Amino acid sequence: MSHIAIGPSVSKSPFYDATVDAGATEYTIYNHMYMPMSYGDPLGEYKTLTTGVSCWDVAAERQVEIVGPDAAALTQYVSARNLGGLRPGRARYAPMCDHDGCLINDPIALCLAEDRWWLSIADSDMTLWVKAIAGAKGFDAEVFEPDVSPLAVQGPKADDVCRTLFGTELIDSIGFFQHRFAELEGIPLVLCRSGWSRQGGFELFLTDGDRGMELWDLVMAAGEPQGIAPGTPHRMERIESGLLSYGSDVDPDTDPIEAGLGPFVNLDTEYEFVGRQALIARQTDPSNRRRLVNIDIDGPMPAPQHSWPASASGKPAGRVRAATWSPKLGHNIGLALLSTDAATPGTPLTVDADDSVLTATVSPVPFGVSL
Repeated sequence: MSHIAIGPSVSKSPFYDATVDAGATEYTIYNHMYMPMSYGDPLGEYKTLTTGVSCWDVAAERQVEIVGPDAAALTQYVSARNLGGLRPGRARYAPMCDHDGCLINDPIALCLAEDRWWLSIADSDMTLWVKAIAGAKGFDAEVFEPDVSPLAVQGPKADDVCRTLFGTELIDSIGFFQHRFAELEGIPLVLCRSGWSRQGGFELFLTDGDRGMELWDLVMAAGEPQGIAPGTPHRMERIESGLLSYGSDVDPDTDPIEAGLGPFVNLDTEYEFVGRQALIARQTDPSNRRRLVNIDIDGPMPAPQHSWPASASGKPAGRVRAATWSPKLGHNIGLALLSTDAATPGTPLTVDADDSVLTATVSPVPFGVSL
């Protein structure tokens, strides 16, 4: 089996040593940083996430900080979603497009102050992109990557753990996609009710990278009564829940509407954003449109290491972008980027899965459950 070599050329998070001590068995490279992917027991980690609480090193979710008189205007210009009215202490899911209207990231935009914003990004070089846009368009704003590293506490018991850490009054005052500046035994952070799961929880945005081990230890100690365990953004849970993984579920020519992010894109407003006109033009040719859909997969399948071609009625239909076993449903499931004529629920598919031929069916989103 191939392994990723650990070395100095890739950054390590402030929590890296803690994840090694906790028994991490797999890492990936995400935003030029090692990110844990497993602690060796996928089904056990799934159960902990969906019934208890887990602690994730997601420091690789880097931040793009935008500061200055034009910070709000620049953040709005690079976002395909209207951020008007977003006040300090609030956050919003904010897909980003390139000049061709294609999706290049799907960050969370956090308004820290009227003149200070973070984009909490998926895996791509958005600091360089936003800095280039600022320079080209003459925005009066500084763009840089700050010393900020999120640690996620996720699962049904996450609130209990965070009440122990921060107190009931603070935790119960923070609504979904809201955040507060906070300290924990002198450790500075921003506490946000968010995270890459449907199980609920918080992200603790550490703002002093020298104190990562302290923060990890405090969280794990506070969660001991709830059975907290180290975990990671979980493939099984996120595909069951229909959560997009940028870079995995889409290709470079996918626009946010094809990716299922239409509700988070505002084409009917007056403000201009990067790629808006191109994105409008892309909607005019329905023959080239695609949709990201859920699929049910029959029988066993090989472990996916890349996307698989799919066909419907003997014709190429698109590709299965991600697939996994679903403990909730008891069979294999996946996400496929398909032509619109093949994306109707109930459509049968044939999937060329390396040396295996699989049969699959387009499923309701997400898998018959309204989330």
